[in-house]
Amino acid sequence: MPLLDTRVPAVVLRIDRNPFHHGTLGAVRSLGRAGVEVHVVADTAGSPLHRSRFVHRLHTPPPPDASPDDVRAVLHRVADRIGRPAVLVPMDDASAIAAARARAALASRYLLPELSGALAERVADKAELAAVCAAADVPHPLTLVPDSAAEAASGVRRLGLPAVAKWSRPWLLPAGAGLRSTVLVRSERQARELYARTEEAGSRLLLQEYLPPGRDRDWFFHGYADRSGAVRAGGPGRKQLAWPRGAGLTAVGRWTPHPRLREVAERVVGELGYRGVLDLDFRHCAVTDRYHLLDFNPRPGAQFRLFEDGAGVDVVRALHLDLTGRPVPAGLPRSGREFVVENYAPLAALRAAPSGRELAWHAPD
Repeated sequence: MPLLDTRVPAVVLRIDRNPFHHGTLGAVRSLGRAGVEVHVVADTAGSPLHRSRFVHRLHTPPPPDASPDDVRAVLHRVADRIGRPAVLVPMDDASAIAAARARAALASRYLLPELSGALAERVADKAELAAVCAAADVPHPLTLVPDSAAEAASGVRRLGLPAVAKWSRPWLLPAGAGLRSTVLVRSERQARELYARTEEAGSRLLLQEYLPPGRDRDWFFHGYADRSGAVRAGGPGRKQLAWPRGAGLTAVGRWTPHPRLREVAERVVGELGYRGVLDLDFRHCAVTDRYHLLDFNPRPGAQFRLFEDGAGVDVVRALHLDLTGRPVPAGLPRSGREFVVENYAPLAALRAAPSGRELAWHAPD
């Protein structure tokens, strides 16, 4: 019997226009290799994704500024074409939140975790995350939410320069506006100028204490919280190289055992009653020896394929198994395994990997 129920197709959804999002390709490969029929609802123009032999069919996605009703309508059209219930796999915050909001309306067409839209939005909102961390007694950088440009300037004086500026709901940032989700602020003037673009950004500006990056300071945890709340699959990983350096996505990551991070992840999941795939980002503070939770993403992280365990399970396969009523086997961790995004770390892709490696783009099959 195959590991996954291959009678149940999957729909991989991405609203954000990012043709080089390797996590979406990873989800397609993971499920397709297991024999699942994979449908993709995403913009694939100029993307290697449409060349994958594991894509059964491409569907036109909703626009980046789509309303929840628009997203629901697109998903209903896709369900009509498929003709049977499918597991829905959102791959960005906007689609994860939209799917959770529309869960009741989609329940007859899609298999989804029991996660409310309010909770998905709460953990993804970087302003709300501070309250989540306080409730779960999880370290989080000191965060200020200014109500004026003057408060933004005084905020960075209080925090010290440089400080980190974030938009609380980055999925609302308009395309082409030149606004980044996270910026390192180096002057009071820069803080004022950012605050002046609040209306354009679509969400609140946050100012946060800067925890310097450094060797072994950036970590992530991927997992799947099943219907009982148990955290399955995934694991802790160390970000060895980021792009852009110091503040970007994982260009090189390594599966690294870390019981403290697992305990934190399980505590947050239990405190919230969270269900589904999760991707957490941490930074270690060398002064206090504490791991601060920086981000909680209610969907697979781009490097989730790092965590394929000895039973062949990653978080996307765990999602499919759990929602189709199959047990999620507990495979042995493949500690030391690496994940490399070749276009950001080409030399790392060429060096020896004695514990195994997953490349973001190239695969023999």
